[in-house]
Amino acid sequence: MSNWIQVKGIVKKGHGVASGKSGNPRFPQGTIEIQKPFFSERGLQLDNYFSGTINLSIYPHQYEIINAKHTFKNMKWLLDTPAEDFSFFDCRIRLNKGEVLNGLIYYPHPDTKPEHFQSADILEIMTTYVNDLKYGDELIIEVDSQQINIY
Repeated sequence: MSNWIQVKGIVKKGHGVASGKSGNPRFPQGTIEIQKPFFSERGLQLDNYFSGTINLSIYPHQYEIINAKHTFKNMKWLLDTPAEDFSFFDCRIRLNKGEVLNGLIYYPHPDTKPEHFQSADILEIMTTYVNDLKYGDELIIEVDSQQINIY
């Protein structure tokens, strides 16, 4: 597809709530694992993706949403929190070994998200589990410029 654009990014430590690594008793298995059935009910199957995200800083770049592949409005996934909006965008990750992984950019809309905000240069990537990935690793992300713009 000729709409793919590339940018380098650095793997950063996130809040740990998506994967459950934060130790937050509200999300012992992680928010992604809790959310997967709700996305599935709405037609997005995430079973082949690791239940966590790779937090990729594309600094000094930022991103702008153009047209999400999937958007879910007013999704109530926890009893004690307000409903949230989520969008997903196609992406590919190029690992240092030359391997290319298909993935999705996971985007909880900040205007409906109650906590755990990301800085404007962080993309949260869902893909299969990546062995030996560590904070500080450099990855190349490819995004569809008709879905999301990098500037």
